[in-house]
Amino acid sequence: MMLRQYLWTLFFLIALLLTACTHQTIETTSEVQTRDRPLTIWWNQGYFPQENQSIEKIVADWHKKSRIPVKLELISEDDIDKLTIAALKAGNPPDLVFSLETDSAHTERWAWEGKLVDVSDVLKPLRDIYSPTALKSVHMYNKKLKKFGDYAVPFKQNSVHLHYWRDLLTEAGFTEANIPQEWDAFWEFWKQAQDALEAQGKKVYGLALPMGTEATNDTFYGFEQFLEAYDVKLMDEKGRLQLDNPGVRQGLINTLDWVTRFYKDRYVPPDSVNWRSSDNNIAFLNKTAILADNTTMSIPASQKKDKDLYLNQMVTTEFPKKPNGEQMTYLVAIKQLLLFAESKHQQAAKDFLSYLVQPEILKDYFKNAAGRWYPVMPILWQDAFWSDSADPHVFVAAKQLRDNPTRPLNRVINPAYSEVHRENIWGQTMKRVVVNGLSPEAAADEAIEKIEKIFAQWGEMNQ
Repeated sequence: MMLRQYLWTLFFLIALLLTACTHQTIETTSEVQTRDRPLTIWWNQGYFPQENQSIEKIVADWHKKSRIPVKLELISEDDIDKLTIAALKAGNPPDLVFSLETDSAHTERWAWEGKLVDVSDVLKPLRDIYSPTALKSVHMYNKKLKKFGDYAVPFKQNSVHLHYWRDLLTEAGFTEANIPQEWDAFWEFWKQAQDALEAQGKKVYGLALPMGTEATNDTFYGFEQFLEAYDVKLMDEKGRLQLDNPGVRQGLINTLDWVTRFYKDRYVPPDSVNWRSSDNNIAFLNKTAILADNTTMSIPASQKKDKDLYLNQMVTTEFPKKPNGEQMTYLVAIKQLLLFAESKHQQAAKDFLSYLVQPEILKDYFKNAAGRWYPVMPILWQDAFWSDSADPHVFVAAKQLRDNPTRPLNRVINPAYSEVHRENIWGQTMKRVVVNGLSPEAAADEAIEKIEKIFAQWGEMNQ
């Protein structure tokens, strides 16, 4: 009996010991996996192979130089934002991310919530060669720490560009010399071109303008550029809303009425209310529209291998003068590289960022990206690549950004405006007019109410 009790006791103690050891082994393995996971970079997949190959080469060259393990994941534009948000929520984000969406829709909030790392030490050696707009765009407020910091690395910039088909214009009986440079006459011209083609039995629309909620950047940036054209200032220089100003409200109504009338009068494809990010590109490239606006140079860049189409059929042009006759000021979006606070490899991530943003590296990257993106370092404009008139698209877009007034997006003035972008208030508002039949006045008032609510939720910044 004593022997049996002794054996059971011994068996029980051994079982406890094995359980404890097993549990400890699992915990240790998990910790090692987290610690030993390579530096993880999530990158917005490019629209064409050479753009992806360029970043792959940069990462491979840095790994060869640093000997630091690194994993680059190319993720589609439609998925990267959702995956990043889900990973942050799960407490397991990538170390670094570059997304076309996050820089304007989420960065300000993540900085506000303390989810990003201050990268001032990365920027410090390069401050003198960055544009003031680029540096201003990444200087954000951390509510957790109650102070400002540099919570992103400026990488590249884009603006709203216009493209049209020269061959369709010829078929309509017009030449480039017929295109007016006054605001109203310019936009009326594309309606006339559509009418002329329709009279020949061709089904084509004058304008490819996104009008819905899915294509967030194209819809939002396009409308913001139109607000700029009409000098509608929604905020003052200190980031305070001016929506209770009757003149600002009326300017918003007028802009909304102006742009949605193209849709109502059948000069914009009816499915534009459901377009996703690439659908305005597709509509234009399929020649279902004569002129398109786009927030990058991806449309001509995607056709660069077809020399006749790229050089002869497709044209990039600047915006006309503002309605008041003044020179257009272009909005620029500064695309950013983000380092998350939950990263286990912050020093390695900063080392990679410091390598990536060296002018010589960026110089080659921009060329390999076929001119889809533009520099945020003035020194890079000196490269002959940007002033070569043999490439009519890169040449015009570079001139647009280099030689004309530019300004950053409103979110730089007040981070609450990033939420206006994230919710795509302008896409919602245009859709209310063209789909639900609201008057521009009623839709504008709805938008004003939504924006004021967003700003109230963010509260006052501790400047």
